[in-house]
Amino acid sequence: MYENTGFFMTTYSATSDWQVNNSLSLHRLERAIAVAGQEFSLILACCNSIPKQQQITTLLTTSSTLDIQAVNLSPETTTLYTTINDLLGQTQPAALIINGLEAVVEINQLLLSTNFIRNEFPKRFHCPIVLWVNDEILTKLVWLAPDLKNWAATTIRFELPAIQPVCLGT
Repeated sequence: MYENTGFFMTTYSATSDWQVNNSLSLHRLERAIAVAGQEFSLILACCNSIPKQQQITTLLTTSSTLDIQAVNLSPETTTLYTTINDLLGQTQPAALIINGLEAVVEINQLLLSTNFIRNEFPKRFHCPIVLWVNDEILTKLVWLAPDLKNWAATTIRFELPAIQPVCLGT
């Protein structure tokens, strides 16, 4: 099944609950990006699998008619605002996807400083910013950057298939 959301052409071919849910989550993420337009908004996308995050990021950046840029943070990243500002320069993409928060060594400090200067984001960035998080980073956001976390609408979750136990016989 194909669906044209105006900015994206999405293929849905789900056969299980987690695949259906992920297709719906992808549609919600596409829509959130498209609706934000050239206004800052914070979008949290949660998945506990880095390869799945990368797969969805690649799908979004290659299938969209919008200029969606993806940024991979290095483990040495200390500030989110400055990192994004330095990478973008004067350009403003239609959306920016931030990957790699789980690899940042000083993640607590990064989240604290981001929360502290959160009011600067809408002044400088005129596009939605998608933060890929896992459950651990999402919990840290709630505790260390609650004001920043509150800027995001409901977190868009991507699921992984349940691991089925294997019986090796008796």
